Amino acid sequence: MSPSTVFVVDDDPNVRKSLSWLLGSVNLPVQTFESGEQFLREVGTDRPGCAILDLRMPGLSGLAVLERLGARELSPPAILVTAYGNVPTAARAMRAGAVHFLEKPYNDQELLDTVQEALTRDADHRAECAQRTAARARLAVLTPREREVLDLVATGKANKVIARELQVSEKNIEFHRANVMRKLQATSLAELIRLVLMLEDSSQQ
Repeated sequence: MSPSTVFVVDDDPNVRKSLSWLLGSVNLPVQTFESGEQFLREVGTDRPGCAILDLRMPGLSGLAVLERLGARELSPPAILVTAYGNVPTAARAMRAGAVHFLEKPYNDQELLDTVQEALTRDADHRAECAQRTAARARLAVLTPREREVLDLVATGKANKVIARELQVSEKNIEFHRANVMRKLQATSLAELIRLVLMLEDSSQQ
């Protein structure tokens, strides 16, 4: 995986230079963009990191970029900065998924702390997505009957109840349940249920 990068999106070259120096002073990789269009075009969902977006830019505004990022399945968390802050804009930014809404002039340490928070959030989110992808891959190898047994086990039903519902022997259910545990690499019932709940949550997002 690529190292986490801070993507600075601002039409002012002096701001890009200043932020590059500040972030570089704490050894954070930085990539700058002079427009939202350039950023969206060049940075794909495979690039971990976070974005610092200026609110007012020619073409796409920082808020428009933020909303387009929200439409992607996986995108870097964004920090919106502006010298023209107001409550409605801040509220809209937070609804669109901004990690923070900073008003200029901001304190350098405040920005660095916010960037670190955003990078941590991105790393956690990508780890969760990787876990869900791995879980889906394991789930795909279950037979239809094993998936049926899994769904019933996840509701808390005992083997004998499942056997009665599916009109098979309890030993048959035990056999399928053991296969499910092995294929999903679950070491306990609690782990199995957490796996199912994680996949259900992801399907509802």
